[in-house]
Amino acid sequence: MEASWLVSAFIWLAFLFIIISTIIHYRRPEQNLPPGPKPWPIIGNLNLLIGSIPPQSLHLLSQKYGELIQLKFGSYPVLVASSPEMAKQFLKTHDTVFASRPALAAGRLERFILQRSFALNDSIRMNIRTEERNNFLSRLYALSEVRMNGCGKPIVLREQLSRFSLSSITRMVLSNKYFSESKCDDQGSVMTLDELQGLLDQWFLLNGVINIGDWIPWLSFLDLQGYVKQMKDLYKKFDRFHEYVLDYHKSKRDVNVKDFVPKDMADVLLQLSEDPNLGVKLTRDCVKGLMQDLLAGGTDTSSTTVEWAFHEIIKKPYIIEKATEELDRVIGRERWVEENDFHKLPYIEAIIKETLRLHPLTTLLPPHFAIEDCNVSG
Repeated sequence: MEASWLVSAFIWLAFLFIIISTIIHYRRPEQNLPPGPKPWPIIGNLNLLIGSIPPQSLHLLSQKYGELIQLKFGSYPVLVASSPEMAKQFLKTHDTVFASRPALAAGRLERFILQRSFALNDSIRMNIRTEERNNFLSRLYALSEVRMNGCGKPIVLREQLSRFSLSSITRMVLSNKYFSESKCDDQGSVMTLDELQGLLDQWFLLNGVINIGDWIPWLSFLDLQGYVKQMKDLYKKFDRFHEYVLDYHKSKRDVNVKDFVPKDMADVLLQLSEDPNLGVKLTRDCVKGLMQDLLAGGTDTSSTTVEWAFHEIIKKPYIIEKATEELDRVIGRERWVEENDFHKLPYIEAIIKETLRLHPLTTLLPPHFAIEDCNVSG
């Protein structure tokens, strides 16, 4: 009797749900939605991206469905804009509607909250870059000599470029490298250069993954791909590094508080975090996030661009000849290129621009989130 009652109640509840859904559906204004592939139950169209190279998969879809595609990632509808005109619609014409970001796992766990900037004195910045450039070239020269003598490992350009970028940016942002060159030479550092570079590489990777739990929320607690666990572990390692840096800066400042003059970004941010009159409270987590933002944003982008540029011009020797001719004509062979020479080197600037066109650093922009309904090109 009780089972029969439960079945009847379930049938009536399902019937009522269908009626309510139908009423809501007919009350909703008719929408002209973009075309797209039919989604699967539960996962939607995630099967088209997971296990593939997403930019290539989306490009193939755009060839079939057009410059604006509607997909479904788990529980959420997703629009993919794949032309300059469509990108303009979302990033300029309707930017106020699409300015928000979805709360993805990577953003929640890394706590990179606040965006500010701090510039070192130009002469200090130039001195640091000059020193690190000389170190970089000396290291390449030494490695090449060893290699020519039949010893040593192949020289991987990306490793050397990343080392140069990371050394330069840490000195400019934090006044010091805060890492040792190797495990045999730690000098009290919190980690080695290879370890810090490995953390940054993992940070870039985890920021670009498609985490199933973001798109199917009721599966998030399972962490099916293990990405959330990796993010938490990465956060702890970076937090240890940031604490080490901030504690060192604080102890250095506390020795002579009255006459202390900030010398780098970490000093300035620590000073701001203790300012009671600051309009926006700058917490210690905010300070860490800003340091991380500059370390990550200033290292991988430049080294990757230069690596791709060399990759392309090595295949075309005539480009090397024309670039060398421009350098010899404008700069000569007696001095190094300086920042104020950039506008005099249009051919080398064109090489960089063409490199970015062929090998964009961010093939997929971070997703945006619509805060209201919107009409985009009909």
